[in-house]
Amino acid sequence: MTVSVEPTSAAAAPALSGRCVIVTGGSRGLGREMAMALADAGAQVVITGARPSAALEDTLNLLNDVAGARPKAIAVTADVADPDACARMVAETIRQCGRLDALVNNAGLGMRVVSETFNTEPTKFWTTSAEAWQRVIDTNLNGAFYAAKAAASHMVERGYGKIINISTSARTMVRAGYAPYGPSKAALEAASRIWAQDLAGTGVDVNVYLPGGASDTDFIPGGAGRTGADGNLLPADIMRLGIVWLCSARSDGVTGGRFTARLWDDSLPPDEAAAGARTPAASEPAIM
Repeated sequence: MTVSVEPTSAAAAPALSGRCVIVTGGSRGLGREMAMALADAGAQVVITGARPSAALEDTLNLLNDVAGARPKAIAVTADVADPDACARMVAETIRQCGRLDALVNNAGLGMRVVSETFNTEPTKFWTTSAEAWQRVIDTNLNGAFYAAKAAASHMVERGYGKIINISTSARTMVRAGYAPYGPSKAALEAASRIWAQDLAGTGVDVNVYLPGGASDTDFIPGGAGRTGADGNLLPADIMRLGIVWLCSARSDGVTGGRFTARLWDDSLPPDEAAAGARTPAASEPAIM
């Protein structure tokens, strides 16, 4: 099933008109919100899911609510933990869209793979099954690499592209009871910094984007008092604030940055909002 998407306002229309963006894990949660924002801004959006699902169809129906003359949105089934599936995902995007301008590496697994009570009863790493550890690392880290590897080859050849890796708060990376999720995101940010350097001068930018706290998605178990570890829960649509800027020409040449949606002040001009949401660069990152 395919749908058409149309920007919701004339002001938003020019931002991503004519651009094609992949959002992995775009069927729900943060991915769906970012996909909708990108479609609203005029992009042709490709959303992916590890398997066919009602959520994938529902998201396409949401995109269809803003249908018009814009290029059609596309749904692709691709498990990012499979390098061949990532290669096919990029190839299918280019076949249908004719190009790929940006990749949003959003697909991920959280601590619920390890335990349904991780947020109230922190897990000890030695009690985590090897299978759960591998699933999270394969999706959150290896999957981002496989997708970026496939996309970067096309982007470097074109001399243009953007890779945005979705991360988590620094505190979560080292929070007790949050392995393997925290380490998977710490490794992704380290990889992002390396990729930005590797791609310097090619026209391809690499940046990190994160909510800035626990978000109201399926990553957090249900039940009374449902919150993140810090007692708060951000709305999933907070991720709409910066993703259009990161995928647009306004961010051309901005690479190796880390941007937090919670700090994005949309009352400011876009470039000022981005500057305010960017983490100051550290010459020597520290974990311990």
